[in-house]
Formats: sequence, structure tokens, C-alpha cells
Amino acid sequence: MNKIDVTDRFVTAQDGLKLHVRSYGPRVSDALPVVCLPGLARTAADFEPFATSLAGDPATPRHVIALDSRGRGQSEYDRDPANYSLQVELADLQAVLTALAIARAVFIGTSRGGILTMLLATVRPTAIAGCVLNDIGPVIESTGLLRIKSYVGKLPRPVSFHEAAEILRRLFASQFPKLSDDGWVAFARTTFKDVGSRVVPDYDPKLAVTLAAVQPDQPLPDLWRQFDALARVPMMVIRGGISDILSAATVEAMRARRDRLELLEVPDEGHAPMLAGPLIIGRIVSFVNSCESAERRRCAGGAQQ
Repeated sequence: MNKIDVTDRFVTAQDGLKLHVRSYGPRVSDALPVVCLPGLARTAADFEPFATSLAGDPATPRHVIALDSRGRGQSEYDRDPANYSLQVELADLQAVLTALAIARAVFIGTSRGGILTMLLATVRPTAIAGCVLNDIGPVIESTGLLRIKSYVGKLPRPVSFHEAAEILRRLFASQFPKLSDDGWVAFARTTFKDVGSRVVPDYDPKLAVTLAAVQPDQPLPDLWRQFDALARVPMMVIRGGISDILSAATVEAMRARRDRLELLEVPDEGHAPMLAGPLIIGRIVSFVNSCESAERRRCAGGAQQ
């Protein structure tokens, strides 16, 4: 693998808040760039394993960026938690794409990041050359949302990353029953951060307001219109085999509308599958390469018209 250039950049959002972007690989490349969008209380760190694989591919080195949404990771926290909304985060995403001169890319969205990808398709469809939806679809199961609501913004404050790993094990053992001891510690290091002598979650606890309206008897509106906005681009869906957010029935409904949808189900993982390991990374790299081929055919067809 080639030596990879990894840099941290900050982009100013429409309201002046600073957004952190981690950039991998060459900024100037003939290959399609890749944009990675994390889940609700997750950060750019989740994408490190396959971002380095994509950026360092000797045959097709790519520019890969991973965004910390406002209030997460190294992005600034918002004084007004009402701004932790999909509408504001969609505007943030567009600001980042404009600032980094990314006109068209393959998008990889985990959970909330996948929702943002679907929303982007409704306002800037030409930006998307392909997409990976990681454990998210047009119908979001309320059981999983209620589980997430139970802990976002309410995590205990551990004294070490090993204690943090035990906290996560208690919360997520049902979602990741085969995760090793080392795996839980690695998970803790992408969930918490060390601030002086304290270990704290790597997100603003006020993110909990985004789930305030989630109630057992009030399912969220579906996103089929937004999903259908992606009808013209290659799509891959990754589903955790024991996910409580993306059901098997929803995946089948998605496939019924998209006969060429590529599906990867990850056994013994729930929400959301960790995008690591040679099998998953290999499938994502292969999918992104197939988007590259489709993009070349599209451009060639347009040139002939």
C-alpha cells in the first residue's frame, strides 16, 4: 500500500461553526472521491480502516474524506442544541462539499449519515455517483431508536478506557455478541476521548435532544421518497444480521424497488456494523471501484451525445 497523506481540515459552516474533516490520500486525483458520514453519536474515526485502504490503493488512490458532524469529534459544539437537526447537518454537508470542491463522489453513510445521503439526493442529486447505506433504510425501527435514546447523552463517565469498554459491553453486548476484549477497548477509543484527567464521550451530550420526539407509539415518517431519489446511482446496503434499526423486511422492500441493489449482511453484528476486517473492507472497495466504472461509462455516453 502507498504511503497515505492524512490531514485534518476545518470548514466554516453557514452559521460560522467550525466543522472538522479528516482527509486521506491525494486531494487531486482522476478517481472518484469518497465521502464518509458517521452515525448520530459517532465520529470520523469509525471510517479509519477502510478510508486508508481506499486512499492507499496502489491501482486507484482516492481522495477520501470523513466528516465530524457538528457537536461530534473535533467539530465545534453548537450553543443551540436545536441545530443538531438533519436540516442543519444537510446544509453543513453541502458547505463541506463546496469548500473542498467535491462536485461528485461516492457517499458512505452509517445510520444518520445514510439518512443525510438520502436527503442530499433530493437537493443535490448530481453530487452522488454511488452510495453505501450502512444499516439504514427508508423505514427505521422504533425498537432500535428507543434503545439508542436510552443511552445517547446519558453515558456514565469512566475513569479509564478499559472501564469505558466495560460500559459499552454492558450496553451493546446484544448488538455485538462476538466482539473480543480488544475489540471493546477499540470501540471505547472511538466512542470516548481523554480530556485532561477525564474520559468523556466524544460528542455533545445535548445531542439527546434529537431523539426527544421518539416515542413507542409514534413511528417516524418513512423516507421512501428520499430513497427513490437515489434510483439512478449504484447502491450498496450493509445490514447487521441482528440489527434492530434496519429490518430484513425493509431490505427486501428496498430490493424490490432496486433490482441491482448490492446487499451485504454482516452476521452476529447489530446496529451499526463496524466497517472493518478484510471481508467488509474488500466489498466496499470493490463497490467503489464499480461506481468508478459506471461513472466512466456515463461520461463516455455523455461525450458521444
